[in-house]
Amino acid sequence: MTQTGQYIGSYRLLNLVGNGRTCQVWEAMNDALNERFAIKVLPRDYAKDKDQLALLRHEFAVGHDLKHANVIRTYEFDTSRQLPFLALEYFGPSNLKQLILQGTDRIAYLVPKIIQQAAEGLGYVHQQGWMHRDIKPNNFLVDPNGNVKLIDFALAEQRHGFFGRLFHRQSKVQGTRSYMSPEQIRRECLDPRADIYSFGCMVQELVTGKPPFTGNSESELLNKHLKSQPPSLEGLNRNVTTEFSQLVKRTLAKNPSGRPESMEAFLSEMRKGIFRVKPKPPEAAGGEGLGARGE
Repeated sequence: MTQTGQYIGSYRLLNLVGNGRTCQVWEAMNDALNERFAIKVLPRDYAKDKDQLALLRHEFAVGHDLKHANVIRTYEFDTSRQLPFLALEYFGPSNLKQLILQGTDRIAYLVPKIIQQAAEGLGYVHQQGWMHRDIKPNNFLVDPNGNVKLIDFALAEQRHGFFGRLFHRQSKVQGTRSYMSPEQIRRECLDPRADIYSFGCMVQELVTGKPPFTGNSESELLNKHLKSQPPSLEGLNRNVTTEFSQLVKRTLAKNPSGRPESMEAFLSEMRKGIFRVKPKPPEAAGGEGLGARGE
């Protein structure tokens, strides 16, 4: 069992910050460098699982060359020891999903900055020729000041050329159901507009507290992505401008051709403004801000 104080490679494990079914994420210290890292490790039950090893290796191959202020840095991949791991930039334990669950009103004053940085990080990934394919609040880390890092490139896929688009078909449905584009569900060839759809789902949740579609079953949820219209952002949050509500609605178009063509186009339109009245930090209204808790 992986535990505090144990060394994995050159890294001394400090705190467990994420514990999934097939991997753990630790805050760790490289004593020689006197620097903190995040260590994503396969526990012993999955240390020799070929599929999980392939995902970890792929995440390194994609992430190692990505260098942007809003994308997590990937430094090392090691399988020579008993526990395969990735060494990543450490950026704190909080992801956007956790902050949303604490209450969207509490982070409303940071929403423009969060969306801006998240969009810039994703746009950079697209510019490098990759599609993320699992855009969701869980995959954006956020610090107390609202700075953002995009993480987890295990499902990332390179953009296809003309002939690739003609003949490529996804072997299976991959992604997270609450944020999955219609073309992902249909296992069609994807382009970055699939990520833009997922980004729109995430923005709707960030501003209203709920993703655009929910369901009592997997099939009901996926069918809503395919056929149902999302609720109006402006109708759910009266402080949202009509222009921004319409922009998010277009990111959720069923047909990719109806969406903004790029994250840069999304950002250009977003500069018209998100809120009618600028939200104040909770501490300014006598509450407790994000940074006040040291999260």
